[in-house]
Amino acid sequence: MTGRRRPTSPRPYGLLACTAAAGALLVTGCGALPGATGGSREPVTVMTWAPSGVTGPDAVNMAGMTAMARAYARWANGDGGLDGHKLRVITCEEEDTSIGAANCARRAVKEKAVAVVGSYSRHGAAFMPPLEGAGIPYIGGYGASDEEFSSYNSYPVNGGQPALLAGNARQLARGCARVSVVRPDTLGGDGQAWLLRTGLTEAGRPAPADVRASEAATSYDDAAGAALQAAGASDGCVTAVLGKRTETFFDSFRRLEPSHGGGGVRISSVLGSVDQPLIDSTGGRNSPFEGAYITGWYPDAGDARWDGMRNAIREHAFGDNRIDPDDTGAQTTWVAYTVLKEIVKAIDSPEITAWKLTNALNGGTPADTGGLTPVLRWGFKDVLGSSAYPRIVNTKVTFQVVRDGRLVADRKGFMDVSKTLSDASAKG
Repeated sequence: MTGRRRPTSPRPYGLLACTAAAGALLVTGCGALPGATGGSREPVTVMTWAPSGVTGPDAVNMAGMTAMARAYARWANGDGGLDGHKLRVITCEEEDTSIGAANCARRAVKEKAVAVVGSYSRHGAAFMPPLEGAGIPYIGGYGASDEEFSSYNSYPVNGGQPALLAGNARQLARGCARVSVVRPDTLGGDGQAWLLRTGLTEAGRPAPADVRASEAATSYDDAAGAALQAAGASDGCVTAVLGKRTETFFDSFRRLEPSHGGGGVRISSVLGSVDQPLIDSTGGRNSPFEGAYITGWYPDAGDARWDGMRNAIREHAFGDNRIDPDDTGAQTTWVAYTVLKEIVKAIDSPEITAWKLTNALNGGTPADTGGLTPVLRWGFKDVLGSSAYPRIVNTKVTFQVVRDGRLVADRKGFMDVSKTLSDASAKG
């Protein structure tokens, strides 16, 4: 299950062309640059994709991920590359469509990328088969598609939305007597409700009120009213997981809240539905999310463990407003490239191939992300192995809260939700 090894051969160095544009080509690349380790180590070519130019009410713009990948390449190459290998990053516009995702995957194969790193796509069924056929590992995807947690070719750095939902249940259980969950009226939404139910009942709390809502609604007055009614006037909580529509739901919620007793219900969500950029754009400390519980994958954005990423952005992407260090997408790309760096260092070879990366990953080679996640390994004994989420290795989440307009830690350290994920998979 490591994929097929593709024949490789040394790449010729176009010295005249490459030297003339050395600064620009550290990212898009045309071979080893002067100053590489005696020319003895081949460049490492990888791809990062994400939608960045899509418009529309439900469009997903994750331009910060591809921009972060390019900034990482400049930062890494300025410090000698990855274990002496120059890092060549190719980026691809995924378009938030299955066709766009498949095209990016086929381009990764054509460009002989040894991995796809730190990318975003909701269309795993389209991009994973070409990568599997070529044996190209998918390292540290955002977690937006189910295939990232089921394909043998995927090496996720977080537990995706399942881990967030399991963690959100545990976070809510600490102080909420009753919980209403507002989620999409879809099959995927059914799974969300089941994860929250499992986590709450494990913690000795009643099952949540399950409020279904349309993903395409422009108003959520009915859903907000039902959620408020079920949560009660005090010690109740409402959590909403509606992606980009979460903001719209809480607009309706805040309008209706005064007629239901006003102010006694705590709100909650998960990163991806609510994040720091959204809080900033909706008023900061005057945002409707002030006081909300938020479950995340990583330490809060103000944590010192993000200093390395912030320094890289400041030094190599200054003025690039596509990169927000508080954005979960950019953070995931940074973590994924940190994993790549660790694995390349462990391989310690003049040439890095997709097969070598896959072999090292499957062999349980550890990747230390500097505390941004637990030390990550993808050996057989490290994966969760549940029927629903067989590829999850990171079952840890963080509890955060919006205080004075900033997401800050609500609880120190990580919370392990492996039991909830396993139980939900077994009983669902």
